[in-house]
Amino acid sequence: MSSKPSFDAVDIDGKDVTTHVERPEVPSWTPEEEKKLVRKIDLFLLPTIWLMYLLSYMDRTNIGNAKIAGMADDLQLSSNEYSIALVVFFVGYVVFEPPSNMILVRTRPSLYLPAIMVVWGALTCCMAAIHDFSHLVILRVFVGVLESGFAPGILLIISSWYKREEQSKRFAVYISAAILSGAFGGLLAGAITGGLDGAHGIAGWRWLFIIEGAATIGWAIVAAFILLDFPQTSKRLTDREREIAIARLQEGGVVTRSADGPKIGKGQSFIMALSDWRVWGFILGYMVIVGSSTLSYFYPTLVHGLGYTSTVQAQYMTVPIYAVAFVCTAITGIFADQIPQHRGLVIAAWLAFSLVTSILVCCIYNFTARYVLLVLMAAGLWASNAISLSFAGATFGALQPEVRAIALALVNAMGNLAQIYGAYLFPSEDAPKYLMGFGVISGMLGLGVVVYIVMHVLTRRKEGLGWI
Repeated sequence: MSSKPSFDAVDIDGKDVTTHVERPEVPSWTPEEEKKLVRKIDLFLLPTIWLMYLLSYMDRTNIGNAKIAGMADDLQLSSNEYSIALVVFFVGYVVFEPPSNMILVRTRPSLYLPAIMVVWGALTCCMAAIHDFSHLVILRVFVGVLESGFAPGILLIISSWYKREEQSKRFAVYISAAILSGAFGGLLAGAITGGLDGAHGIAGWRWLFIIEGAATIGWAIVAAFILLDFPQTSKRLTDREREIAIARLQEGGVVTRSADGPKIGKGQSFIMALSDWRVWGFILGYMVIVGSSTLSYFYPTLVHGLGYTSTVQAQYMTVPIYAVAFVCTAITGIFADQIPQHRGLVIAAWLAFSLVTSILVCCIYNFTARYVLLVLMAAGLWASNAISLSFAGATFGALQPEVRAIALALVNAMGNLAQIYGAYLFPSEDAPKYLMGFGVISGMLGLGVVVYIVMHVLTRRKEGLGWI
């Protein structure tokens, strides 16, 4: 495919800097060709990353199910030690996200992502052999380091394959994996801890780590043969399909380049990402959403505290929370792509809804009413999570691929810093009301409403396009 040079004005810290970009000559294509191509991209990408993220999220959050299934008693964990075990995961997770995306944007996702997945799956299996708190902490640290490459990598892949107005639905599919992993995690944890406890002399919570870790390894091997690379390098498309894929992205305002095009250096791309105020706005907004969503680590504990005294019943009662969130996220993703210029307002509306439910939880102590409010709050948090990622991905589409990779990694990494303090919001001594946790979440949600309204106004004004 022939290329011709062009020059784009890129805003860096308030200054217009002209950069040289290699752009392919735009081919012509029919709507039918484009629809067929998008269907093919969806078929390769969406089921693969959905199941990868499902297993990733289960490996990350199964510690909550294991805790109430006997791990806390067997390891003699205090409430503070459990919180530490949650926090250490995110230390490595946050630190290694940007470096991982620097590697990913210069290599093949179909090899890199499955490789790190195999390793963290093996480490998850090893968690079945722990016998004290220190072993748990060490393995959680290493699992966090390995998993750090996955989420920002998937954000980069989705934003590199789809036009801006196509991304909300795809991010909703991606986030739905995390939602259903919570539901499946509860069902699976209930089945394993209730049915395999003591089998071959192994406790049920240990079987949970073994089974989920083995499943992760198995799917990682399969994913290596299915997952797409980037549009300009993917071997699963024909030359014609690659031409259309690149050209339609450029037509939709997403910057891409040919396989042999010049790349921005690691240091320069990092500085360019840090210099963009939009990155910091999305970081603040995503910190609010992720910090509030740490609630998910405590769903089994919270439901248990709401009056469901049976451990297995508490596991199963978390399922409706995720089921309602799944439906709301799917509907919101479809709706947001119809009005891409108003994604910020859609997020703000959902956060405001969750804010109301959180305040009510602080005021109402009836078990049934609190459970219903917990279900509704989760729906707002998960729906806003998916759209916030598509909002960021669409906004960063105009950035060079290397800069976009770091920008998305920074949003995901810095946003996940909220997981560190979020792990301390629901100490066991606050049961069953947990007023501190819900009070802090209410404050964060209020801030989030303001942040996304401001981002909606400023990004539209900044771009001068009417929408992004």
